[in-house]
Amino acid sequence: MRTRTLSNDLIERFAHIVGDAHALTRADDQAGYLTEWRDRYTGKTPVVLRPGSTEEVSRILALAHTEDVAIVPQGGNTGLVGGQIPSLVGNEVVLSLGRLKAVRDVDAAGGTMIVEAGVTLHAAQQTAIAAGRIFPLSLASEGSAQIGGVLATNAGGTAVLAYGNARSLTLGLEAVLADGRVWNGLRRLKKDNTGYDLRDLLIGSEGTLGVITAACVKLFPTPAERETAIVALQSPKHALRLFRMAEAEAGGALTAFEFWAHRAQEFALSYVPNLRDPFTDAYPWYALIELSHGGTGARIPNTIEPFLASAHAKGLISDATIARSLRQAENFWQLRDAFSEAQKGAGGSIKHDISVPVARIPEFLERAAAVVERVCPGARPVPFGHFGDGNLHYNVSQPEKMDRAQYLALWDTMAEAIFDLVTQLDGSISAEHGIGQMKREALVRYKSAVEIDMMRAIKHALDPKGILNPGKLL
Repeated sequence: MRTRTLSNDLIERFAHIVGDAHALTRADDQAGYLTEWRDRYTGKTPVVLRPGSTEEVSRILALAHTEDVAIVPQGGNTGLVGGQIPSLVGNEVVLSLGRLKAVRDVDAAGGTMIVEAGVTLHAAQQTAIAAGRIFPLSLASEGSAQIGGVLATNAGGTAVLAYGNARSLTLGLEAVLADGRVWNGLRRLKKDNTGYDLRDLLIGSEGTLGVITAACVKLFPTPAERETAIVALQSPKHALRLFRMAEAEAGGALTAFEFWAHRAQEFALSYVPNLRDPFTDAYPWYALIELSHGGTGARIPNTIEPFLASAHAKGLISDATIARSLRQAENFWQLRDAFSEAQKGAGGSIKHDISVPVARIPEFLERAAAVVERVCPGARPVPFGHFGDGNLHYNVSQPEKMDRAQYLALWDTMAEAIFDLVTQLDGSISAEHGIGQMKREALVRYKSAVEIDMMRAIKHALDPKGILNPGKLL
């Protein structure tokens, strides 16, 4: 870890690149860049730099490389593993990409769009809609999450089942390397078999190999109609059977299959305003199913209602509510998106973003409940997530009468126990949030020595001085 203190002269040289108005040195101005929203990670920095162009990013990294200064790239500061927060040593420069928010090009006919790193996910979605297309990547934090950060962490979200994660939705990148050189890989090609895939190498690298400044992303036809329903289930095994049935009968029309426990819904209704329970009675488990049809604008016959009727006849669902309007469908999604926020109201929460093979989700949930009870009797699991791609947010809230700090002190013990189970089931300790600071030590434990050696070799080749996001991922 670097201990060098940046001189005032060096800080001024950095500030000169972006202009004094975009070089933040006052504590009040820096505050929003130094703490992540869960308040788990807080850092210090001599200066927050807010470049307005790729050329300024290049000049910043060239100077940092020459002077051996650590750089922490940051997007919308919505990350959940501390990858965007500098250390408490106070000598790492925060590089905020929020001013790079131009939409450089929209090619509706070709199904592509070039956006800069600071464009929010919501803005990218709206730009696509204005062009008569959709950009399907969707997260609860999409109003703040920026394209650069979304790609740096290879974010997933609710549409992975049909469209894939951030990597799958990206055709090309522009990025600045550790020494300031700019790589222009903004290609629109779906096939380019000319050696190592540098795009995929940078996506998911969490700012440790280069700083993404722009991306060429895929656009898709706007569905003519979406059908959305929330169903009540008796068990995860019923959910698995229902998902397999939906896959078989709906095929490519199945665009979402979200899944959650009753406790997640109970917390959301208790702690997040303006939400409504879709059912009169309470059930152990729920799923949100969405079918998307066509791209011509013509309406098609109802398909979700007969599908649910058949599932009910087979004993797979206990009840169902179908959205009868766009507004009602939005209400269903608002309920689903509220689960993370709602847990704050229930006290301390130990969070796990994991994935297991879809067929093993019921087994994981059953065994994980026993693991939680062993580690902390009375702790309350709040599982929810993207059933169709095996990604569960297995969060665990504190026992009702336990001290919050005392509970959160069990974080590492609880995480290790859950990760051990995930590994036994051939899963991953991070499905979509990344590694950051939170899982850096765990990565070494659960990845093979060969994998870690390969990752370190790549890191050294692209960032030999180790100035890009030190202490993160590796």
